Amino acid sequence: LTPRYYINSATRATSLHDIPSPNASTSTSTSTAMSSISNGSVQHPPCLTMVTPAEVTLEIKNPVDPTALLQAKAILAELGAGEGLGPILQPPLLKVAHRLGDVYADSTQLVITKEECREAFEGLTDIERNALVNIHARVTRFAEAQRGSVVDMEIDIPGGKAGHTVSPCQTAGCYAPGGRYPLPSSVIMTAVTARAAGCATVVLASPKPALITKAAAHICNVDIFLGIGGAQAIAAMAYGIDGILETPADVIVGPGNKWVTAAKAIVSGYCGIDMLAGPSEVLVICDDTANAEMVAADLIAQAEHDVVARAILLSTDAKFMAEVEENVQSQVECLPEPNRSTARMAFRQSFAVHCESLDECIVLSDKLAPEHLEIHTRDAHAVAKRCGNYGGIFIGEGAAEVMGDYGAGPNHTLPTGGTGRYTGGLSVFNFLRIRTWMRIDDREASQGCVHDSIVLARCEGLEGHARAAESRSLTVVPAYKK
Repeated sequence: LTPRYYINSATRATSLHDIPSPNASTSTSTSTAMSSISNGSVQHPPCLTMVTPAEVTLEIKNPVDPTALLQAKAILAELGAGEGLGPILQPPLLKVAHRLGDVYADSTQLVITKEECREAFEGLTDIERNALVNIHARVTRFAEAQRGSVVDMEIDIPGGKAGHTVSPCQTAGCYAPGGRYPLPSSVIMTAVTARAAGCATVVLASPKPALITKAAAHICNVDIFLGIGGAQAIAAMAYGIDGILETPADVIVGPGNKWVTAAKAIVSGYCGIDMLAGPSEVLVICDDTANAEMVAADLIAQAEHDVVARAILLSTDAKFMAEVEENVQSQVECLPEPNRSTARMAFRQSFAVHCESLDECIVLSDKLAPEHLEIHTRDAHAVAKRCGNYGGIFIGEGAAEVMGDYGAGPNHTLPTGGTGRYTGGLSVFNFLRIRTWMRIDDREASQGCVHDSIVLARCEGLEGHARAAESRSLTVVPAYKK
């Protein structure tokens, strides 16, 4: 679900998009310090709009764009895709892929071959190849440790045994964005996790994949690589492709644009999905010991993701917040394009809050449940242990979110928009089925359970249930025999 941060005050507009000019007076002393920053001869408005703790609330919105949903439905209809309709045929899929720019004009292939991926990997520089190998190894180690943390188990029950088994789904569908910023890291985060879970077949989809994306697919040893994106890629993985993907994906995971999200919403239920993600976000909690230059760099790293990304600063120190703003301004100006313009747009819905205490910072952070939560304070570990709601937490100034993005170990596909209140990020558990079982070996020893089942079934008005239990009783004649 997508968050919208609202100004909870009758004297202010209803959303941050409508907040009065940063030069207007506000109720916080920090606002004056951050009202404008001079960068040489040019004066810029603040990147981080100042609001008070009382002014920030979280309203949950549907992450699925209604227009994108209609367009995704139209694409699926054009493909002849849907439950009970069988696999998608290659000609209409290739036609859609050409029209939407997934493949090059002269391409007649939907699949990126293993040989292409191997050549891409070998064509990397030694530095690039080593980085990819190192990141793959760290993510693999973490995912395999997760898989090892949950095992089959059994216990005694009256007259028998009960337990659960842990087993992977058969086919995993993994999506990695292409376009302006190809994300080979998402290839690793999704495909490695599926493989560590034990999935027999790992399918990857990414439009017009860059060489580094193909190289990542090689090191992850994906079984099928579809060179398509958007809603059509999600449909192809969910329903299969005639002659290419005969066994559709049981689960589809990975980040994507609004058409990917819309298509995941459509196929959810027919197959599993990881989440419906909204705009990416980071929230940084700081006190006076934090490094303003470093915090600014982390906020910008988030803002350059997308024009709708959000960077949020909570601090107990007004002077420090002004220093962060100065650093954000100067560092944004140093970015190349289009990163600079993207970051400046993202900062329009980003904000800063001057809190009275770290307790107040934590309360506000838990209310927002950010995707990424960074802690830059004294005894950051103790502060982190008090935080309850987030997608992933980064403790201390050395644990930058960017290190999580690029493979310190934990997965970077995380819940957005406040959904960290009730769920976590992508993990091997998205690909695992925990299924329970029971057996009765001693009917006499099970009679207490039989009797209780008879009683409760009749309390619920389910006479058929009661009689099924009575048929297993050694002392009660079933009602259907009376």
